[in-house]
Amino acid sequence: MGQVDLRTKLERYVTKFNNQDNEAVINLIDNKSSGEWLNANVPLFECPDENIEEIYYFRWWSYRKHIKATPEGTIVTEFIEPVKHAGKFNSISCALAHHLYEGRWLRNNDFLKEYIDFWLYKADEGESRPRFHQFSSWLPDALLAYHKVSNNTSYLSSRIKDLDLDYEKWEEERQLPNGLFWQHDVKDGMEESVSGSRRDENMRPTINSYMYANAKALAEIAEIVGNVDLKVKYQQKANTLKPKLIDSLWDKEDKFFKTKLPNGDLHNAREAIGFIPWYFHIPADKKEYAAAWNQILDTAGFNAPWGLTTAERREPTFRTRGSGHGCEWDGAVWPFATSQTLRGMANLLADYKHNGKVKKTDFYQEVQKYAQSHVMDGKPYIGEYQDEITGEWLKGDDPRSKFYNHSTFVDVIIQDLIGLKPQVGNILEVKPLIPSGKWTYFALTNLRYHGKDIAIYWDEDGKKYNKGKGFTVYADGHQVTHASKLKNIKINLN
Repeated sequence: MGQVDLRTKLERYVTKFNNQDNEAVINLIDNKSSGEWLNANVPLFECPDENIEEIYYFRWWSYRKHIKATPEGTIVTEFIEPVKHAGKFNSISCALAHHLYEGRWLRNNDFLKEYIDFWLYKADEGESRPRFHQFSSWLPDALLAYHKVSNNTSYLSSRIKDLDLDYEKWEEERQLPNGLFWQHDVKDGMEESVSGSRRDENMRPTINSYMYANAKALAEIAEIVGNVDLKVKYQQKANTLKPKLIDSLWDKEDKFFKTKLPNGDLHNAREAIGFIPWYFHIPADKKEYAAAWNQILDTAGFNAPWGLTTAERREPTFRTRGSGHGCEWDGAVWPFATSQTLRGMANLLADYKHNGKVKKTDFYQEVQKYAQSHVMDGKPYIGEYQDEITGEWLKGDDPRSKFYNHSTFVDVIIQDLIGLKPQVGNILEVKPLIPSGKWTYFALTNLRYHGKDIAIYWDEDGKKYNKGKGFTVYADGHQVTHASKLKNIKINLN
């Protein structure tokens, strides 16, 4: 099967999705134009798991629906229908970083710079309350991740001073005298959570992980653009915050990162936010920290039939705060959290020696569950949140929840399952997490990375793609590496 056949497969998926859609909202790219746009922009993918493959394309097809032209630049929306808590043009900053991590894999992703600029410079203009800081954000980290694919140093250079000012604004608004950051759960986009509050200044693993990651990213961005002073400034901030986060939020007895309350106590509950530190490689590579991930395997922990829960299932108040009436993060499955947890789990498996009891097969199983959860009435669907046992979307068929753009999926497939790890230097690194013997083939082509066209093939017997047995990578049509087994590779693309 060659490139032409992969494009034919994409066309079939687009036709199917278009036929199932009433297209109630049209933004920049309508359904009629979606096939042409996707064909020109998305990395082509196929694998033996038909559900993962279909949802990969469904998520690209639905992401495209959220790209919106406005008088103040192109943005990416979260809700397809207008919601009252949004800012102008139906903008919401909650999933901004998810949008950047996902959208960076598009061949033409320049619109993401307009989207970032909207939040940095325009979102708060004319508004009665702050919109950018309405929700916690890991924007600098996501911007660096975007750069690692697109390699656009001039944009980083032109924005770093404003990112510096924004970090200082977060410190002014949310940093406590002890150096940690606090946040209301509703402003984490995780309202009515077990350990959360709309009033108390709780020190949560979310915002503290984000602010560490942002400091670390700003130090790296400063190094890229040659700003020595800012590099030193943010290295110091990251180096100061990291041990505070670990020492203050790690529960040694329960072996988990937890929310610290204003009185200095850790909340009793384990919640999915306790896995977020691994999203940013914060914990040390030690058995004591890796033990937290054993809760992923435990059915009294986070392991549920329909996916990963947002609170441990043994928690006495699990799923007691309502169901579908608001947005309860007290146990139900949220794709936003699932994609964060899967990234942390992938980092654990790819980059740490100590993995607890977690294996590649466990990661793959959760990716499968995540793909399978994208369904309503037998058709591909992505909504707000789900019952962990039945898979029921708890907002029902609410038009506002349809195509809910509040998580990643494509990025999980490309960076985590296939294992393409973007770098600042002109290096292509791949660390596959596909379990041995699970897939006899896969292809990821039409992928633009550092200005080169990348194609990755795994063909166990060599008969699927006729490019030889094994694992093969091409850059601009030239074979740059080949291995007989599916294994970690690192290539200099110069």
